[in-house]
Amino acid sequence: MNILILGGTGRVGSQIVTYALQDGYHVTVLVRTPEKVQLNHVNLTVIQGNVLNRAAIARAMHEMDVVISALNTDGGTTLSESMPLIIKAMETEGIKRIITIGTAGILQSRVHPEILRYQSSESKRKTTRAAEEHEKVYNLLKQSDLDWTIVCPTYLPEGERLGNYRTEADFLPEGGSRISVPDTAEFAYGQIGSSEYIRKRVGIAY
Repeated sequence: MNILILGGTGRVGSQIVTYALQDGYHVTVLVRTPEKVQLNHVNLTVIQGNVLNRAAIARAMHEMDVVISALNTDGGTTLSESMPLIIKAMETEGIKRIITIGTAGILQSRVHPEILRYQSSESKRKTTRAAEEHEKVYNLLKQSDLDWTIVCPTYLPEGERLGNYRTEADFLPEGGSRISVPDTAEFAYGQIGSSEYIRKRVGIAY
């Protein structure tokens, strides 16, 4: 299987790269700065490019089976600007499956289920900018024909891999307050072989 990982040098993305290589998959990462890729592996292909560049995205998608995006907001509009390019390239290549890392802010509020968590009193964030970016990505994926899953972790410390956590479609598991980077990466990576949360957001927490 050929897996394209976007955001492969970030905290969650780099962990997903490690898991995929350990399982013997062929992994391609598209990165602006190849020097940031710490791994050297026979099954790892590093392509230099920007997710905001249509040609770079198209080149990276060639012959892929699944796409995993662990891109962050970069403090700007990278997420919402890159997703239309990603969706278009996937459609062109005939790739259906995409797994992305979102935020618990775009899950439904338990207090007011008609709105999202970041719009409700459940959110402790002082700024909603990042959540708004993730919501734009969610809306773009909903409008597509792709088999998408958005993994939505709450507070994300480094921590260790425990392999024991709770997940729930569209909501954050009740009382959930944190989930480690390795466990978030493990769950997201595991969605490659799962159809449980296709075309769904999924909250994850301990």
